[in-house]
Amino acid sequence: MSKIEQLIKEKCPNGVEYKQIKDVFTLFSGMRGVSSKWADNGNCRFIDYMNAYNNNKIDVTKLPFATVKNLNQNTLQQGDILLTSASEITDECAISSVIEDNINDGVFMDDHLFGLRINDEYVNIVNTTFINYYLSSTAFRENLYKAVRGVTRFYISNNDFVKLKIPIPPIEVQEEIVKILDKFNELETELETELETRKKQYKFYKDKIFINGLAKYKFVKLEEIIKSLKTGLNPRKNFALNTLDAKNYYVTVAEIQNGKIVFLEKTNRVNDKALEMINNRSNLEKNDILFSGTGTIGRMAVIKEKPCNWNIKEGIYSIKPEITKVLPDYLKFYLSSSIALNIYKDKIVGSPVRSLPMKELKKVKILLPPLQEQERIVKILDKFDKLINDISEGIPAEIEARKKQYEYYRNKLLSFEELKTND
Repeated sequence: MSKIEQLIKEKCPNGVEYKQIKDVFTLFSGMRGVSSKWADNGNCRFIDYMNAYNNNKIDVTKLPFATVKNLNQNTLQQGDILLTSASEITDECAISSVIEDNINDGVFMDDHLFGLRINDEYVNIVNTTFINYYLSSTAFRENLYKAVRGVTRFYISNNDFVKLKIPIPPIEVQEEIVKILDKFNELETELETELETRKKQYKFYKDKIFINGLAKYKFVKLEEIIKSLKTGLNPRKNFALNTLDAKNYYVTVAEIQNGKIVFLEKTNRVNDKALEMINNRSNLEKNDILFSGTGTIGRMAVIKEKPCNWNIKEGIYSIKPEITKVLPDYLKFYLSSSIALNIYKDKIVGSPVRSLPMKELKKVKILLPPLQEQERIVKILDKFDKLINDISEGIPAEIEARKKQYEYYRNKLLSFEELKTND
């Protein structure tokens, strides 16, 4: 019998008490009267939305500046749980993170977050890190989703949220569960740190190859080694897009991830009538390179098989390489190198939506070794690329496996029988 099983058998053999959140915590809002955020200075520091969204535990070392009209408002303290408010996606409502470390006085919370502070009578009864873990469990999230409201933006009202129930097992049980789940998170953090190191190593070697290793070869303009460079359709000018029953996809910037096209759950689609209207203008084929020319500029993916039902959205460029001159993967690696990225910086136009004009991309100079040398370079960089980007192997695959293992044990450890009372 494991230690946690022994504790549960000894301390709460008949189940645990559940209480509404409002009985244990006080809900509070983020900063008010905000005139600026993210400036080089301001009259306060704050925990931002992404700090809470991305981290299971708040990183108190990352405190950007803000300016507020009144400093007499809610400030944060150790033990507070911060949660995301409204979102375009139901799954992103009430994502939680706990302040486990000591935090400086006078730090505020982003106005797009809300917080929970433990009531005095529960300070020695409830471990807020335990509650934070429970708030991400499947059991809690299923109840949360029932209370979420909205159509284009989703939210849960404060009144509905604080009525949701949380378990209060004996403190010894809470602390043992926290130790176990913390260990899982530590292992995942170690892998993510290794991944970041490998990414830096990959960038170093890629730049070294293109900057030093190919110095003896000539530069050519991109337009000299491709058949065509086109952009996609404009959904604002086409009434036949975004139909739920359509079978034909069009790729957006968000769907180009880590060198692959990853169709999202709510992917955009175009029906047969629209395809006829646009005459399949992108004409995608195997070996074409998709390049994000707007927003997050420079994301790329090589099409590895004929995409029968694909098109591309405006802002994605399809580059059709002349494969007798340049290998698609070589061109992809070169266009994502520091040499090319530095060129893009000077050519980008527009605000707030940034874009790299196709005419400027065509002029980008490419170091062009013989095909045999290109193939050798691709083999070297492919190994690094798979190690840091491929979710089926390498470090990302191991991180994904750890996440699934963590989620399994988190849900198992946080599933408690509710104590029956004789009311």
